[in-house]
Amino acid sequence: MTLTDDRQFPDALAAALAVPFEYAGGDGVDFEPFTAFLSAEETTGWFRAWTGNGELSGHDLRVFGQDGSGGYAAFWLVRPGRPLADQPVVFLGSEGETGVVAQDLASFLWLLAGGFGPWEAATSYEPDWTPHPSSELAAVAERFAPDRRQAAATVIEQATAEFPDFDDTIMELCR
Repeated sequence: MTLTDDRQFPDALAAALAVPFEYAGGDGVDFEPFTAFLSAEETTGWFRAWTGNGELSGHDLRVFGQDGSGGYAAFWLVRPGRPLADQPVVFLGSEGETGVVAQDLASFLWLLAGGFGPWEAATSYEPDWTPHPSSELAAVAERFAPDRRQAAATVIEQATAEFPDFDDTIMELCR
């Protein structure tokens, strides 16, 4: 896929990531946003280490945050010719967790507003965890994606349905 290597956050993402995420001792969202995308070199180095495959590059990923254990949230550039905001958001966890958590940036904004971070959307390891919707993040979603309002569970379901083979795709890259 050929895209420019623009590492500028879209305005909507920058606005969402400027809102503080509260971990609250495990009761909140485990997400630490970055202030910029990882560089192409950093992304390639991490992706090669994560997969154990030194032949890969990270050119199809734009990493913008992590959870507390070092799993990364990123845009996955799989829609040729489409802008970054139209690409799905994925999570690649430090323990091998994978998941497409939102179909695009607008959906991701509503996922965050619903009280989920990328890790929480990609995993179900904490059955007692309860999302706490954020009015600040809802305001960001309303500002940038008012016509895309949906529940976080719907965002996750739609993303998973559109990319049911994501885990297999990623695992095939691993050595």
